[in-house]
Amino acid sequence: MQETQPPNQPTKETQPHLFSPLTLKNRTPTFQNRIWVSPMCQYSSTDGRIGDWHHAHLTSFITGLPGLVMVEATAVTPQGRISIACPDLRSDENANAFTPIINFAHKHNVKMGIQLAHAGRKASTMRPWDDHLIASPQEGGWQPISASPIAYPKYQTPHAISIAEIHQLIRDYQTAAKCAVNAGFDLIEFHAAHGYLIHQFYSPLTNQRTDDYGGSFENRIRLLLEITKAIREVIPQTMPLFVRISASDWVPGGWDISDSIQLAQKLKPFGIDLIDVSSGGNSPECNDTPIGITQDLIAQAGIGEFEI
Repeated sequence: MQETQPPNQPTKETQPHLFSPLTLKNRTPTFQNRIWVSPMCQYSSTDGRIGDWHHAHLTSFITGLPGLVMVEATAVTPQGRISIACPDLRSDENANAFTPIINFAHKHNVKMGIQLAHAGRKASTMRPWDDHLIASPQEGGWQPISASPIAYPKYQTPHAISIAEIHQLIRDYQTAAKCAVNAGFDLIEFHAAHGYLIHQFYSPLTNQRTDDYGGSFENRIRLLLEITKAIREVIPQTMPLFVRISASDWVPGGWDISDSIQLAQKLKPFGIDLIDVSSGGNSPECNDTPIGITQDLIAQAGIGEFEI
């Protein structure tokens, strides 16, 4: 009896590239396939440092031999953590806790990336399974920061950071990037989506500043571009640099897909190799969108036509 292909199963003809190697233009790492593991928050760090849980979590994916494993959102400062149990790269000591995992990955030709982040006004929370949301000072909490003193519902009112604090923040991204390089990571992605700090700057919903970092489109994306430039300056030119953005706030008057297209064009000369496109996260008032609609609209808008 002749064997037949099960219905709706991928074939070599329909997915010819999934298991083929990939090398990004002008960058060194070659990924052994196109299967990449996304970053997933674990809320299991102690004072910003990973431990046994992360070893088990990350190596379990590495043994599946994907092309890339991306570490969860890792803050550039302790105050940038989403929760009191999230990791940060405040020092080489914290970064070096990842090195045994990276070495294990490299033995199996798996590349390792890390997602640098700052939660901004959505920081200083407890873990998702705790019985309350906001961490008190006694529990290790702190006052969050943002572009403007506008609270996310049920969160603390953030401190609007000064120009001097913005400049320090950019240096914090550089320091964290250097720590990631020293630890052995193969690439860096920085998180500018889901209502976290950089998103809070480029979205008009959360940025009411009247200085060089607020108002016009060019001013609202200034922080994102300056962080991109700062990171690229301190990492090897052969190391890939990704950025995750929210394509739309899904709220009238907020950031939208046309803004994302303009941003994609602006990012090209700054050395970004891949734009990781998500959406939402900056307002609980966002319109419900069917699964897949974000990607469909982005494709229709032509955002994928820009070669980065």
